[in-house]
Amino acid sequence: MRPISIATLVLLATLAGCATAPSRITNACSIFEEKDSVFDNWRRQAKSVEREYGVPVPVLMATIYTESAFKARARPPRKYLFGFIPWGRISSAYGYAQALDGTWARYKRETGRWTADRTDFGDAVRFIGWYHSTSSRVNGVRLNDTYGLYLNYYFGHKGYANGSWRSNATIQRAARRSANMAERYEQQLRQCGQR
Repeated sequence: MRPISIATLVLLATLAGCATAPSRITNACSIFEEKDSVFDNWRRQAKSVEREYGVPVPVLMATIYTESAFKARARPPRKYLFGFIPWGRISSAYGYAQALDGTWARYKRETGRWTADRTDFGDAVRFIGWYHSTSSRVNGVRLNDTYGLYLNYYFGHKGYANGSWRSNATIQRAARRSANMAERYEQQLRQCGQR
């Protein structure tokens, strides 16, 4: 049996670290510190999306926090047939951004990012920037209005425009949680000099 080289072990450890959720997801500075490597620099990727789409980094990060808690392979719960037989999922949402199959396909088509992967942080944060930017253009929501952007994100542009969210207290609470987290991330990033 051939021994594994040190370079191979370092590469495997680095790649394994890229797929794990940060340990302190309520602290933006800690997230960026933990996910700062040669292979995967989350702060640099989020700042790039902010420059491209105009969506502030704290809003982008709060959306991921609310949707997946920074879990690369997050999925919605399963449905059960007769209460105990696993039977598919309640939606096709997947990855950091919890993007639906159809919306992800539209994103790839409209942006030409054919190799984008929902389990890749850089691709997911770019998707969120694209979606929030579209929400701003279509429904007039300010790019720093985390609450309104999250409602668009959850209900879709048509659902937001027709007011579907007004009768859903659960999603309004999720949007408020996202807005509160964006404010918290903003303060933290200012304190650690990253804003």
